[in-house]
Amino acid sequence: MKPLWTIFRLIVLEQRTAMLRGAALSLLVIIMGVTLLGLSGWFITAAAAAGLVGAGAVFDVFRPSAMVRFLALGRAAARYGERMLTHDATLRALETLRLRLLASLLTSSYNRMIRMRGAQTLNRLTADIDALDGVALRLVLPLFAGVSAQIVALVALWFLVSPLVALWVFAGYMLGAGLAFGWGARATTRMSRRAELAAQAFRSRLIDMIRARRDLAVYGFLDSQRRAVEDAEFRRQQHRWRLDAAERRAGALLAAVTSVVAGGSLGIGMVLVQSGGMEPAFAALGFFATLALSETLAPLRRAAADIGRMADAARRVGGDLARPASSDADEVPGFDSPPLCLKRLVLHRPGGTEPLMRETSFSLARGETVAITGASGTGKSTLLLAIAGLHPVAAGEIVLGGRAIADWPDTVLRRHVTLLPQRSSLMAGTFAEALELAGPVEENRLWDILAATQLDRIVEERGGLSARIGPRGDGLSGGEARRLVLARALLRSPDVLLLDEPTEGLDDATAYAVLQGIRHILPEAAILIAAHRGIEIDFADQVIAIK
Repeated sequence: MKPLWTIFRLIVLEQRTAMLRGAALSLLVIIMGVTLLGLSGWFITAAAAAGLVGAGAVFDVFRPSAMVRFLALGRAAARYGERMLTHDATLRALETLRLRLLASLLTSSYNRMIRMRGAQTLNRLTADIDALDGVALRLVLPLFAGVSAQIVALVALWFLVSPLVALWVFAGYMLGAGLAFGWGARATTRMSRRAELAAQAFRSRLIDMIRARRDLAVYGFLDSQRRAVEDAEFRRQQHRWRLDAAERRAGALLAAVTSVVAGGSLGIGMVLVQSGGMEPAFAALGFFATLALSETLAPLRRAAADIGRMADAARRVGGDLARPASSDADEVPGFDSPPLCLKRLVLHRPGGTEPLMRETSFSLARGETVAITGASGTGKSTLLLAIAGLHPVAAGEIVLGGRAIADWPDTVLRRHVTLLPQRSSLMAGTFAEALELAGPVEENRLWDILAATQLDRIVEERGGLSARIGPRGDGLSGGEARRLVLARALLRSPDVLLLDEPTEGLDDATAYAVLQGIRHILPEAAILIAAHRGIEIDFADQVIAIK
């Protein structure tokens, strides 16, 4: 329950005033409903009794009937206000939580981020956050309003009806509701978790099938993937059916609690009336008030069915939100010379202790281009990751701007060092939107960068910067997509630019023009290239071979 309470506390902190007003209105709705039904029962019974004894002519029907009308209209207005306040506050708070979760995911460590799958992350941002709307609306606020209403009813029935009736109703509802909710939650927790996991599996498979539909069609696996999606949906429906059946059983148990408590209240009232200890009208008041108090149990049915789903979502989201945010406080001044220096650097393979690159030392000056060569698997790409602060150093040191790489705050490091890895991603949108992920920039600057990467004519032919590209660069060739990502990296204007095979997929003439364009845009930057092609090696001022 701790993760659920943590999420509720965050929601209340975001929308304190609206939540407090909504909670007060929730309690008012229940109290007015109980008063309305209890008063109606008393009114009808008292009027009938007055008629039987011949006192109907002097019985006051105006004030009770006016009170009934007031309670009926007031309850409807209070319910409307409660729904408006609590739902609006919850949706606004969830919007804030979604943005905070997205910011947390975007500032995750590199090792964690590369393990993220698009479909799972999308589920976290949508399904998990959506599941949390029930924490306030279907769990905490209804429980608070229900318990508070039961306490108010205990006091009212104690003085208006009978202490015995008041104690029976309070003890019966609190004990019965607690047992019913506990049984329902225990029976449905695992079911709701499985139903949610099945729903996320279905969404993940469907998203994967849509994204990879071309490859699946080419290799003849589209039908098998479609069947896998259908199987996932069938399992989701099965879990949902089981959960619905368990929810109905919990509802039946809560209805039985209401029947037993209301029947007991009626029986106690009848005994007291027959013994002369109570008037029939007040016995009717106690019975109808008991029936109205069943409203406090109604939300427990849905809460018991969803508590497993909410708890899992709260645990995952709360864990992400609890991670400390990156700090920009430690700003670093300009670089010393040389901007990059490696001292007896040793790297291990990711996740292991086996040496990947043995002692390597070199320095990189401003305006200098260095090409790193070596056979595949010797650690060229890993070296670039280490310089970018994305791979641990086993031994030795990487000094950036006169400061060890480990001492740089991550957000500050990204302002001075930019890495273009072998595999980069493009999102659906316009050319301008793809480039402006690097930061706001004037249109003339965008065209200068596109010209440097030999993309200006291609973009013009496709309709300019407002022309759209598909997900992952759909509609662009491999070389065009590669150069667009390179253009985005150049827009960062880094002091150190790390390029992993930047001219892959280009002919020699275009590759040479792109390399010249990079140096033209960044004349003072230190450029380090993991090179496989002769054109990249020939362009470099210095070549370092890794064995």
